Amino acid sequence: MRIACVFNPFKYKLHEENLKIVQRYFGLFPPLSMAWVCAIAERAGHDALLIDARTLRLTKEDVLDRLKAWKPDILGFMMTTYMFRETLEWVSFLKKNLKVPVIIGGYNLRVYPEESVSVDGPDFGCFNSAYHTLPRLLEELAGQRRFGDVPGLIYKENGLVRMTPSGPEPKFNDYPNPARHLLPNDLYAEFTTERKNFTVMVTSKGCPNECLFCEAGHTAYNPRSPETVLGEVRECYTRYNIREIDFFDYDFCVDRRRIDAICDGMIKSNLDVTWACRTRVDYVDEALLCKMKKAGCSRIYFGIESGVQEILDRLNKGISLQQIRDAIEMTRRLGIMALGFFLVGSPGETRETFSQTIRFAKSLQLDYVQFSKLTAKPLTPYWRQMVRETGVDYWRDYILGLAEDKPLPRPWTSLTNEEIDLLTKKAYVMYHCRPMFLLHHTLHVKSWSEFKRKFYAFLEMVFRQERVSTLDENFVAYPEDAGRLSSYRRNNRRNGVS
Repeated sequence: MRIACVFNPFKYKLHEENLKIVQRYFGLFPPLSMAWVCAIAERAGHDALLIDARTLRLTKEDVLDRLKAWKPDILGFMMTTYMFRETLEWVSFLKKNLKVPVIIGGYNLRVYPEESVSVDGPDFGCFNSAYHTLPRLLEELAGQRRFGDVPGLIYKENGLVRMTPSGPEPKFNDYPNPARHLLPNDLYAEFTTERKNFTVMVTSKGCPNECLFCEAGHTAYNPRSPETVLGEVRECYTRYNIREIDFFDYDFCVDRRRIDAICDGMIKSNLDVTWACRTRVDYVDEALLCKMKKAGCSRIYFGIESGVQEILDRLNKGISLQQIRDAIEMTRRLGIMALGFFLVGSPGETRETFSQTIRFAKSLQLDYVQFSKLTAKPLTPYWRQMVRETGVDYWRDYILGLAEDKPLPRPWTSLTNEEIDLLTKKAYVMYHCRPMFLLHHTLHVKSWSEFKRKFYAFLEMVFRQERVSTLDENFVAYPEDAGRLSSYRRNNRRNGVS
């Protein structure tokens, strides 16, 4: 069987947690979930194709031409809640023209499994992991078509949507490495990227912490072993010329023995790779930070959220302002850059409390900051509160086509959505417009592409980011290397798809 996965572009949404300019420069990342799907299919003996239409800036018609040449038996798409409607347009267009079935997967199917497949377009849905589901589905498509025997599958039968038992939860360590050989690895970068090629890795699923704003809170921790992680790092370095990795785990340092073993292995390997990760301020100490630095860690992203202790407590962060100060001071003193994630519009937030947060952020001398609007993400306590107090499940209605894109209510704060937008822009401008901060970052850029990315982002945040978020039909992510992108497009038009 031949499966073709398509990662489609998407526009800025009014219900997003980031400002439009932040989203534009946030980064172009490899679609790892789909690369894993392809790797799982290949390991089962099938052919796989992955088209990253977002990074390559391909239209539906461009992708259709490639797929006609490749002749897939089934199409695969990732359906997040936020980009569900746009992805559905791509599903409908390509299915109509290719006359092949479509399977969808992704986080949205964990939240709304039946609703996701009930709409026109998808034929099958994978609501848990593709690890067991996809090989069995491809086997049945090529054989008896007994879809009820496929674990973790949603499918349509006689006008009804049916779900099979999910089957055993696979160990993340058993997954193959993502099929990066199907991706344009030299086109990826995030805002903070300093070296190329750049990629992301995910080395664990789930998070044992219970922050109230996060959809991953108190979910089962399912890690890959240090040996597996180190093997993937070596593969990235030797096969794909990767020199910078961002570990996208919800919390990379949850398991101290595991992070110690990963760092020991990276030190021993002596690979010329720098890396970044996300963790909590109460998971690091001087000994660990020293080892991480020696192992190549150049940036750590800390979830700080607020500069007001009462708001941290309401978010159930379980940390103190002093722990934040100590961790950031240690990190920067040891030569690792520190980024702070902050929320705007938390429970009980006022203009005064957010002013305290901005002052606190400045006092920490963070190398990077990200201010995000607290949003009622599916399966979070704030989503449940929004549904309870409004009587409407906006996200369910949105994927069913019953609700338009709009800013979501935030009943936990007296701030209006317009005020939250304004405060978020204010925070970015106030933090980044300090002369010494600008001078420091200008002197420390590593390349012309890094300078351009940060310079343009600064100018657009100051002069183009509106006070209140609006739709933008022409929205596209910042292209990291327009010249190389054009070369990809020319070569693909000339050579077709093999």
